Amino acid sequence: MGKVGQYWKLIVLVGLALANLAIWTAAAGVRPRDFVQVSFLDVGQGDAILVESANRSQILIDGGPNRRVLRELSRAMPPFDRFLDVVIETHPDKDHIGGLPEVVNRYTVGAFFEPGVESDNRIDDELHRRVKEKNIPVFLARAGMILDMGDGSLVQILFPDRDPSGMDTNDASIVAKYIFGGSCFLFTGDSPTKIEEYLVSVYDNKLKCDVLKAGHHGSRTSTGDIFVSAVSPSVVVISSGEGNSYGHPHKEVLDILSQADVKILKTAENGTIRIKSDGQTISVK
Repeated sequence: MGKVGQYWKLIVLVGLALANLAIWTAAAGVRPRDFVQVSFLDVGQGDAILVESANRSQILIDGGPNRRVLRELSRAMPPFDRFLDVVIETHPDKDHIGGLPEVVNRYTVGAFFEPGVESDNRIDDELHRRVKEKNIPVFLARAGMILDMGDGSLVQILFPDRDPSGMDTNDASIVAKYIFGGSCFLFTGDSPTKIEEYLVSVYDNKLKCDVLKAGHHGSRTSTGDIFVSAVSPSVVVISSGEGNSYGHPHKEVLDILSQADVKILKTAENGTIRIKSDGQTISVK
């Protein structure tokens, strides 16, 4: 597909708290759809999310713990499509970036976003080496940035709102909303409850979204009751591996979600979870 690789342009408005990334796409020869789709890929104990706009632009958020993401991408993307408009690393823990070096190696990537926090693992070093080798533009994600998909849908960065260097990697996770019409998806990486509660204090009811990706694979350290109440989702997706050694998702989180009367979907049980939106309603595939 032609898409962003040929047509995208970057608009950066520099201010104290605002930078906008506008990505204009043109899917030459590809008919736009009347819906967007978000696929929570079954990559085991980790996160990998493919966002597909109505005009077929694609954003990959994280890459799971290993190369399993390649298989899931090949199933989720059209045959022979080897272009990702944007890859977002929410934070550099292995269960989120383990598969990204090979993704960067095998796919053409239009832009790479990261929080700007360091990690001790060698996978992070290898990922950045490959990104540099392929001359992929790199951006530090900051609150206020907007990735305009060119079809009316957009990704809004909510966090970090500061330089996260020196922070714990989970604390520094990129938090982002994907908005299409009146529908919304909220991605939180491994953000712990203290960051969730900070976000509630900053954004309050602007956090409200139809779909929430549970933080930290359903760990009791995330997806707190205050945050769930503010987001008020109808669907919560938990991305974790079957029989994982951490016991994810934890009972405390499942209890909070049950009390909130939300639909709980787990990649460990359902495999890859695809959710469509026509801008008004969502449907689970």
